[in-house]
Amino acid sequence: MSFSLHVLPVLYALFVWWFSTGLILYLDRLPKSTFRRSQFFATVALIGALYGLSDSSKDASVAGAYVAFSCAIVIWGWQEIMFLMGVLTGPRRKPCPVNCSELQRFVSAAQAILYHELALIVSIGIAIGITWGESNQVGTLTLLILWVMRLSAKLNMFLGVRNLYETFLPETMRYLQSYFKRRPMNLLFPVSVFASSLGAFLLWRIVSESSQAFDVVGTTFLAALLTLAVIEHWFLVLPLPSEALWKWAMRSPSPEQSDPAKLDVRCLAPLPAPRK
Repeated sequence: MSFSLHVLPVLYALFVWWFSTGLILYLDRLPKSTFRRSQFFATVALIGALYGLSDSSKDASVAGAYVAFSCAIVIWGWQEIMFLMGVLTGPRRKPCPVNCSELQRFVSAAQAILYHELALIVSIGIAIGITWGESNQVGTLTLLILWVMRLSAKLNMFLGVRNLYETFLPETMRYLQSYFKRRPMNLLFPVSVFASSLGAFLLWRIVSESSQAFDVVGTTFLAALLTLAVIEHWFLVLPLPSEALWKWAMRSPSPEQSDPAKLDVRCLAPLPAPRK
């Protein structure tokens, strides 16, 4: 096993996953007066990442794999920032109706995140378009894995899991927790974990059988990312304090956010607890 081809990509993927998640959480907890600046720089980074993704798709080298993977993470990060800062959410921006049916809860939940989901689909469509037919598909496949696994996590939280991680939501987005359900597990969870674990196993097998440096590094990125997504799924049901991984980013609100006179009035109303 080569350190540069097998171990280093895993360490890089692990660091990028941990740091990018923490950075987004940190920015979303800054005063709202900083949001436009964060959104501006995130959009500049997005434009650069789209160019980098297109350019690296023609480069089937180890460096090209690193660039494509990194650009995909930046594109995904822009989506998360815009969602958690309330720019790309949905037409419904209030808690779930009380005592509604499961179908009504599903429809309301879909309305609450509709624009975000559409933006994700558009982003992936653009990525597929600008990399179509090229030799380096690491970036596009990275986005597809992130999208599928995030969709799986959302569905599992909707159906019910032990840990809902409400603390990850900024104050202005706390109404989303009313669409979640808290329960030990749901029937979709084992299916999600089995399918994603099988996918990760197959990717690691491809890594072990590959001989070209680009194939080894690129597939290692994908396998490591999918493995981390499986671990994140287990975080949903196991009694583990996974928030501690990002304790450095979970800073308390600034005085501007804590001042009742400056709070969004929607946040002053009590929210219904996650459904049981």
